[in-house]
Amino acid sequence: MARYTGPKTKISRIFGEPILGNGKWLGKNSNPPGQHGAARKRKTLGEYAVQLKEKQKAKYTYGVLERQFRKTFEEASRIKGVTGENLIKLLEARLDNVVFRLGMVASRPEARQLVAHKHITVNGEIMNVPSYSCKPGDIISYKGKSNDNSAITSKSRGKNPKFGWLDWNDAEKKGTFVTYPERDNVPENIKEQLIVELYSK
Repeated sequence: MARYTGPKTKISRIFGEPILGNGKWLGKNSNPPGQHGAARKRKTLGEYAVQLKEKQKAKYTYGVLERQFRKTFEEASRIKGVTGENLIKLLEARLDNVVFRLGMVASRPEARQLVAHKHITVNGEIMNVPSYSCKPGDIISYKGKSNDNSAITSKSRGKNPKFGWLDWNDAEKKGTFVTYPERDNVPENIKEQLIVELYSK
């Protein structure tokens, strides 16, 4: 199960945004990473570099590697509608992202681990595939024994009310994927149109 395991602050400094953490060091040190980061001026990026950087940002944000990201893009291009918006909808529908958005854990890497270790069920069935694409009406909850494990459930902080495409029942510790989100409701700072232009070359 490949994933990025390197320093998170380094990635945040590359993009100048806290995409893999709280970004508390960005204010102190907003230089590019590396030994000569402070002395090196940030270059003006060309069109291709800007598009590539946006794709990399999306990949790191959602924890997706290149092959899987391209497959998701190809699926988004086949769906009726705006390809860029479809891409964001499919990324938001990933099970690890839904677990994170429901507030069951504090980060996407934690959500990925929770799913991979078989602590999560979808419609009552154990699902250990983080990339599983949730469908409207899917019910996401803890596995029976996991629901009684305070070490797991104590991380739950409840759903942010601004995520209206999800529903969370705190008493029963389960959530529902109500519908795919509209792009305006997704807070991630990703310019998906640049990704579409990159793959269209």
